Amino acid sequence: MTNIALKRIANTLRQDIISMLVTSKSGHPGGSLSAAEILATLFFREMRINPEDPRWADRDRFVLSKGHAAPVLYAALAEKGYFPKEELQGLRQTGRMLQGHPDMKKTPGVDMSTGSLGQGLSAANGMALAGKLDGKDYRVFALLGDGEMAEGQIWEAAMASAHYNLDNVTAVLDFNGLQIDGTTDSVMCSNPLAEKWRAFCWHVIEVDGHDVDALVEAFAEAKQVKGKPTIIIAKTVKGKGVSFMEDQAGWHGNAPSVEQGEQALKELREEALTLG
Repeated sequence: MTNIALKRIANTLRQDIISMLVTSKSGHPGGSLSAAEILATLFFREMRINPEDPRWADRDRFVLSKGHAAPVLYAALAEKGYFPKEELQGLRQTGRMLQGHPDMKKTPGVDMSTGSLGQGLSAANGMALAGKLDGKDYRVFALLGDGEMAEGQIWEAAMASAHYNLDNVTAVLDFNGLQIDGTTDSVMCSNPLAEKWRAFCWHVIEVDGHDVDALVEAFAEAKQVKGKPTIIIAKTVKGKGVSFMEDQAGWHGNAPSVEQGEQALKELREEALTLG
């Protein structure tokens, strides 16, 4: 798939995120919108997956460690064909399969149930180590949040990844600088992140998380690294693509109203026209 096509998909994911959150009247737009290019690149270019066989033993795995960003994952899964896009309108509704956080028992394509921050990288490590022991060549990707860097388990997992030489693990840090209570620096500063990950014996790549070309190159580089895990620190904008949501911590976990949703979709559709 071309990089232009990936940009179009990222825009589509953002439109779907807004639509489902307006319907559900709850959810997390900011950190979902910031990760659209990351998910588009993973699901439509990088990962070896098969929507017709979600539990294919040799598939690549994806763990959404920042589980509150479930809308972007659901949008990507629906766009990929794991389930009908109509299901997106059932987000957070009783009796429907799209829970507020990913549930591997209810949603095709979800490899790990997540929600409690800090645990996703540990789960990814387990999958990757199992692959090594079984002689499998699949890769495991974990999307982390920057607020999540304050969780001690992340750093325990980082040590374990390096200790077991899990070069089949690639973490992606959605580094948008904001979390529910404000900036990550003011809540619990975790900088300098690149230096810390290198000190934990990881290969570190820093990119613009909205630059599809850079993301494609970063994943290609990660695949060539042997003997150690890789983290891609992707600098992003919380609420990306919607003017009144960008860089606003208040949109971490507040759903847009119908009127706000219409304005957001108008902006995203206008952007789509510029993508060719």
